[in-house]
Amino acid sequence: MTEETEAPETPPVVLKLGGSLITEKHRPETLDADALDAACDAVASALAEGAVERLVVVHGGGSFGHHHASEHGVSTTAGTDDADAVMDIHGAMTELNRAVIDRLRDRGVPAIPVHPLSVSARPDGADGDLDLPLTSTATLLGEGFVPVLHGDGVATADAGVTVVSGDELVVELAAGLGARRVGVCSTVPGVLDGDGAVIPSIDSFEAVADALGASDATDVSGGMAAKVRELLALDAPAHVFGADGLAPFLRGEGAGTRID
Repeated sequence: MTEETEAPETPPVVLKLGGSLITEKHRPETLDADALDAACDAVASALAEGAVERLVVVHGGGSFGHHHASEHGVSTTAGTDDADAVMDIHGAMTELNRAVIDRLRDRGVPAIPVHPLSVSARPDGADGDLDLPLTSTATLLGEGFVPVLHGDGVATADAGVTVVSGDELVVELAAGLGARRVGVCSTVPGVLDGDGAVIPSIDSFEAVADALGASDATDVSGGMAAKVRELLALDAPAHVFGADGLAPFLRGEGAGTRID
């Protein structure tokens, strides 16, 4: 008689919903309700149909976090020791996080918040690595929940609190949880070249550096260039796509620009 062994858990999919997608980025603390609803519909359908078994969602700050961070001069490299400033940024992000979670839960998705400010740190300063313990996120996944993280403040040695971007969280989650696929959904159909056409695939930053510019709205986390740099660091294939690419990506199909 052979001893039964448990089947290995399916590696999760990590999905980022860009702040520019789910908020009106030029209007402080304003949701793009239609875009957010459509994204939540796609997530709920993919889970219900079994196209995705285990999912972690990350969302950006959009007009919530970025607006307050910019007002207080806080970024991924510049911090603050003003508790009011920290709570302005974190409070706006938790408000957006609750809006995302409420809409997911309305569709039957067992979404649960994980707030980076409460669990992460940069113990070696603003230029140091992010320490993001993943025990709670991994355990939530194992219990059938969909953890939802977000760009946030992060305790930073010798700088008070700085910003941790959703893109960096995606990289940490994908690497630490052994993600099988990573998706970044934004307002553009992929990474665009100098003529505005989607670049089908990217395997080095140097090949596309000239085509990548800064974000055209207030963004304290670096825009598309930073996204590509972060995603190139992953072992798992990543895709950058627009709203129309979300459902195909969740079905396991190609979408937008593949980065690996």
